[in-house]
Amino acid sequence: MDIEAKNQRGFGNRKRRNICIGLGVTLILIILILVILAFTVFKAKDPVITVDSVALDNLSVRLDMPKLTVNINLTIAVSLTVENPNKVGMTYKDSAALLIYRGEQVGEAPIPAGKISADESVPMNVLMTVMADRFMSNSQTFNDVVAGSLPLSTNTKISGKVSIFNMIQGSCDLGF
Repeated sequence: MDIEAKNQRGFGNRKRRNICIGLGVTLILIILILVILAFTVFKAKDPVITVDSVALDNLSVRLDMPKLTVNINLTIAVSLTVENPNKVGMTYKDSAALLIYRGEQVGEAPIPAGKISADESVPMNVLMTVMADRFMSNSQTFNDVVAGSLPLSTNTKISGKVSIFNMIQGSCDLGF
């Protein structure tokens, strides 16, 4: 009887040991697969911004010849599309689109914080208000208005975070 009891106990110990080894190997494989996915498929990628259209909503220019000044009131409508190429959603912070005239910021349009789902494209329409007093401080404004053209450029940067499995977070910056 004693020999049979030892054999049965030994069999039970081997069975438990094999189950523990099997569970350990399975757990290691699952962790390895998640790590590989996190650094390949789920790697945080920068979103892509495309400017669909820029339209001049309101333009009012007046020349004050006795004072040699120009009075400008300007509103610009910008239509953007932000595409999230990530396989998970992205949240972004409040930011702004800037209008630049000869290296100086002369306009700003707020872009509110939001969320973009995985592989989604979100259209955005922003109205940019121009600060006319900053135009007036530039000595070349009068010459540009008389010539009929204003050299303007835009700059936008949106910063956000991508959360993978609620454990790994990556940051994204997009700008144009």
